[in-house]
Amino acid sequence: MMFSKKNLFWINEPKEYTILKEKISIVTEPRTDYWQRTYYGFRNDNAHTLLIKNNEKFFSFIVKTEFNSKNRFDQCGVIIYQNSDNWFKASIEYENDKIQRLGSVVTNNGYSDWATTDISASNKSMYYRLSRRESDYCIENSEDGVNFKQMRIFHLFEGNGEIQIGIYACSPEESSFTATFTEFEFTKCIWLPHK
Repeated sequence: MMFSKKNLFWINEPKEYTILKEKISIVTEPRTDYWQRTYYGFRNDNAHTLLIKNNEKFFSFIVKTEFNSKNRFDQCGVIIYQNSDNWFKASIEYENDKIQRLGSVVTNNGYSDWATTDISASNKSMYYRLSRRESDYCIENSEDGVNFKQMRIFHLFEGNGEIQIGIYACSPEESSFTATFTEFEFTKCIWLPHK
């Protein structure tokens, strides 16, 4: 499986982007986001999302993100998007000039959660490795692309069979920034079965 131009398709295509063999850049538009109901009450479903269909039951997907985010909630990362009520995303969300929130959202049956940890606002790149074992998943992050740390294990109720996996970027407030994605790779599943 290759993350290549001929296999890719957009949901909420941005006005400005570049797709090259080794690099994809997205310029976010203001008031774009993904969230469903929980706590905030609102439903947002318009983040810029570039996907590939994959029906393999066991694999890992790796991508490097680089970003110049500077406004609250600016974010870019990895995503599984089945439909507006069932999806997953992991990213760094800008908070202020001191901290950002490294986190992930799992949305099942129309309700989102958000698990986070605070990191320095000086960090402007991150690797993600998203592994699949049927309808169970593991998301990890790395600053150097070598040493990965587990962020969470999760289940998607509509994550069995064919999934739509890829990258996304958005600016929930009145903001815009450039997100760059490189080093795309599908590998055998690095997340080993539990014994």
